[in-house]
Amino acid sequence: MAGDGTYEKLLALLDEHGAAYRVIEHDPEGGTEAVSRLRGHDLAQAAKCIIVMVKIGKKEKRFALVVVPGDKRVDLSAVKALYGGTYASFASPDVAEELAGSPSGTILPFSFDERLELLVDPGLLAHPEFFFNAARLDRSIALSTQDYRALAEPRVEPLSLD
Repeated sequence: MAGDGTYEKLLALLDEHGAAYRVIEHDPEGGTEAVSRLRGHDLAQAAKCIIVMVKIGKKEKRFALVVVPGDKRVDLSAVKALYGGTYASFASPDVAEELAGSPSGTILPFSFDERLELLVDPGLLAHPEFFFNAARLDRSIALSTQDYRALAEPRVEPLSLD
């Protein structure tokens, strides 16, 4: 299954650092609202992980892994402004999956690729734990927010819209 290597890499990272987490098995689902219902938590506690491409000038592109609460949308204008870009859009599915190391709907709130900067909206970090698909449609992780911040070291910026 695509993403299994990324799933194993994630669990190894969490175990190595003694992170407080639990694995939740559920029916295969990649949609944030539907999987939040399966996991039994508030939508605001779900990490919605989107890869954004920002054009900077005519020839340079940057990619960001933008993580917002599940009840919000990514503010592309805010991401574009962070980079001083001229244009921002969601990365194509093939580029997103290559950078994330997992299929769309299973992208982790961690970057294992140096080309991908991790940006997290502070709204997600307001909860003691949050939930995300773990590089697989049938497995999720509930992770301590404090441990996440220590391990992932995200750049925290307001990047969501209602």
